[in-house]
Amino acid sequence: MTAFASANGSSGAVSWAWEIRSVNGRGLDVRMRLAEGFDGLEALARKQIAAICKRGTITVGLRVKRNSSARVAQLNAEGLERALEAARIATHEAKVEVAPLDIAAVLALPGVFGALEAEADPLSTLNDPVKKDFESALSDFAKARAAEGEALAEVLAQQIEQIDGLCAQAAEVLDGRRDHVAETMRMNLARVLGTTDAVDEQRLEQELALLAVKADVSEELDRLQAHVSAARELLAQQGPIGRKFDFLTQEFNREANTLCSKANYTDLTGIGLDLKAVIDQMREQVQNVE
Repeated sequence: MTAFASANGSSGAVSWAWEIRSVNGRGLDVRMRLAEGFDGLEALARKQIAAICKRGTITVGLRVKRNSSARVAQLNAEGLERALEAARIATHEAKVEVAPLDIAAVLALPGVFGALEAEADPLSTLNDPVKKDFESALSDFAKARAAEGEALAEVLAQQIEQIDGLCAQAAEVLDGRRDHVAETMRMNLARVLGTTDAVDEQRLEQELALLAVKADVSEELDRLQAHVSAARELLAQQGPIGRKFDFLTQEFNREANTLCSKANYTDLTGIGLDLKAVIDQMREQVQNVE
């Protein structure tokens, strides 16, 4: 759910810049930071974001700047008249013939001719172009999220294949584990029988059957395979799947934990730990899924 997009625009002496960025989040949290005078765009921006995003913390910023270098030249008629009048008085008082006035010199006098700040467009007239640039940034933002989603889908697909492969490996070692568990039970039983003569055969059979059921991991492997199928179906769906996938990774982890706790066999324990590692990596990636 991480993405970034921006768009810039200007009109007259005013320029603006939109930025939209997102990070992971369990739900949708939109945070707006709009320049003064453009608060009216917030409701529209939130609505458009909610239409394409269902999860993530999304920050939207709008910076607006008035260009101080936008200046216009303007003649001060009153200042020019005062300068010319001062020149006439000086000529009369001097009682001598003076050279013709240098117009450039007159215009260079303070207050006669200068650059004034250009009048900025009213902010109300900029809503439409600013809104258009937001829509452009939002379109790029959606494309960035989609591109990340495609890459993330490939990563998740690979992790699902790893889990499937590890489940197959676990099934392959069950025969060896079965012999190991049976031998362990025989040794424990011999130890018990060697310390007592009072043995209830029926009770013993019940306890052995119960131990066999508790040691069986076929149900855990069956459920893991079912979760693999569910994960593949989720990846093939269109639309938001993040929360469902997040729940599914919890189920994956629960079965892997049970498998490890019941393993009682080195090879199966190793596979179970590998499963937990891959599932944990997948859980982290799923936090990025919409």
